[in-house]
Amino acid sequence: MTPAVDQARKAGIAHRIHEYSHDPVNESYGLEAAEKLGLDPVQVFKTLVVSLDGKALAVGIVPVAGKLNLKQIAKAAGAKKAAMADPVEVERVTGYVLGGVSPLGQKKRLKTFIDDSATTLSTIHVSAGRRGLEIELSPQDLARLTSGTFVPIAG
Repeated sequence: MTPAVDQARKAGIAHRIHEYSHDPVNESYGLEAAEKLGLDPVQVFKTLVVSLDGKALAVGIVPVAGKLNLKQIAKAAGAKKAAMADPVEVERVTGYVLGGVSPLGQKKRLKTFIDDSATTLSTIHVSAGRRGLEIELSPQDLARLTSGTFVPIAG
């Protein structure tokens, strides 16, 4: 499978894999996943990588229906400024291609922040490590596996 699925399996957490046919023309990967899997977009979360103060990278996990609030994630990380990370660097550090970046099984574990809206749901869907593949798991298991923190980071 993928390193993300392998991590979930090794941890022994309850999860489900959902696969769909990705349309290469579609660039809104998360909304495409929600649509093709028949899910409410508030249940599907996207994994975004930011650069903090132009140095360290961090992960923000937010609902696909929303946006990442860069000021909020910077504040949560104790940084002055956050900006979207360079795509080439994201792929190099995570080991995943854009549109398939999973918060699980990354080559280098990055500090992770999960939008606190996830705590109102019994399960959420995040990328399982490639376009067209989602993993469904509890927000608490996601936080445990990523050492993630729940904070209000969606705008």
